[in-house]
Amino acid sequence: MSGAVEAKLTELGLTLPAVVPPLAAYQPAVQSGPYVYTSGQLPMVEGKLPVTGKVGAEVTPEEAKGLAATCALNALAAVKSIAGDLDRIARVVKVVGFVASASDFTGQPAVVNGASELLGAVLGDKGVHARSAVGVAVLPLDAPVEVEIQVELVQG
Repeated sequence: MSGAVEAKLTELGLTLPAVVPPLAAYQPAVQSGPYVYTSGQLPMVEGKLPVTGKVGAEVTPEEAKGLAATCALNALAAVKSIAGDLDRIARVVKVVGFVASASDFTGQPAVVNGASELLGAVLGDKGVHARSAVGVAVLPLDAPVEVEIQVELVQG
């Protein structure tokens, strides 16, 4: 199934990837009532991390911002696996971004903007959300960024 949201992705030159398989004992996304919660999504592209390391050291903030957008795209794929159609998204409620940061790096909000801006570009007003951007010491597989989202679905 594809609709207006996937048409917008195509217009932006983006392709919705396959759902990234879990790395451990969890599901990529679950639904509770009208809400879909994704697990943390790494910036996997065709099963691999394009870059590893800490932001502010091995990874530039600009690279990390692009990786955060990839995480958001992977999160949308996880949402679709539950919702069946991205047009069922009533709104993105919350985004949480984790940035593996060099000890003196404080630009986490600008990095997580990559995810927020992608969601806004794809979903318009439905992509406006509450958010946290958190610096952490290390992420799975030495990923620079991890993003999880919570969306509300239109019922029916």
